Amino acid sequence: MSSFLISFIISAILSLLIVRYATTHALDSDMLGVQKFHARAVPRIGGLGIFVAVIATSMVATYRSPSLGKALLLLLLCSSVAFLGGVVEDFTKRVSPKRRLLLTMVAAGLGYFLLDAKIERIDLVFSDWRLLVWIGLPLTVLAVAGVANAVNIIDGFNGLAAVVTVCMLLSLAYVALQVGDTFILVSALVVAGAAAGFLVWNYPAGLIFLGDGGAYFLGFMLAELSVLLVMRNPTVSSWYAALLLIYPVFETLFSVYRRLFVRGRSPGTPDGIHLHSLIFRRIVVWAAGREDARALNIGNSRTSPYLWLLSLMAVIPASLFWRHTGILIFFCLLFVISYVWLYARIVRFKSPRWMFPRKKR
Repeated sequence: MSSFLISFIISAILSLLIVRYATTHALDSDMLGVQKFHARAVPRIGGLGIFVAVIATSMVATYRSPSLGKALLLLLLCSSVAFLGGVVEDFTKRVSPKRRLLLTMVAAGLGYFLLDAKIERIDLVFSDWRLLVWIGLPLTVLAVAGVANAVNIIDGFNGLAAVVTVCMLLSLAYVALQVGDTFILVSALVVAGAAAGFLVWNYPAGLIFLGDGGAYFLGFMLAELSVLLVMRNPTVSSWYAALLLIYPVFETLFSVYRRLFVRGRSPGTPDGIHLHSLIFRRIVVWAAGREDARALNIGNSRTSPYLWLLSLMAVIPASLFWRHTGILIFFCLLFVISYVWLYARIVRFKSPRWMFPRKKR
């Protein structure tokens, strides 16, 4: 746990310095976009503090355990490519989504060849399906880049992406501990600690945002560590990774389906009807009864816990049944059904009563 604490402290300090000294170029001052839910300019380069904290803590971990040095160095090298496109966009607003996605795919390709982070098998209930290289390589690149992009998509409210990411990384650390994979254990704790340190200033006040750099970095690390854990340890079912990451991944796939087939628009067109956006507008803000700046800030932080619980519906069973393929598949199906049911209820103004906060008398 020392790696977690060191990373947490470094990240919290760096995030505070960013909050205090961020320049105009690093601020998110656009409050009018369909996916904007804040009422003041906020630094959007929180990913920079997380990235530096992970590098610094990895150096400490390497000093303590030199055998981890090469793997940690290669992991940081690959992740820096994904981080670069995002953080440049945070500062300049000139890196298109396609270029950011391309850089993340390059990072995944580097991981495939340098770290041996490759999807080589898909577990079935009574056997497994071994993948040929010409299938495994593109599947790995698309999967890793897709998860990184998915985390960026759910990064819409204070604490949402950070808490979801921390929970997933702690699950990876737990399973790595069970199978004795020290590299995954240390890596997951280092990144989780950095995300938690950032969270101190991100939730509930929203004094700093992850930005694209932070979201792509955390998403890439989640995907890469998930692939490595499963493929390095045959006792871990490939469906563990699928269930662990299902919330951001299915959110993305469902959004693509909704935009392309339901609304007839490009999948890359931003809109304000993600599940988290609907919960904010039709439950949290509606219950507050007003839409002034104070209500907007409070509603922003009150939206995230709904999605934390939704994510835990997948993270907890994934952590408990990481080796049982049949059970993991069942919970994947249960999550998909629950998500679609909940989305349909909210979009039709038939949200379950338990979702509405009780008003004080």
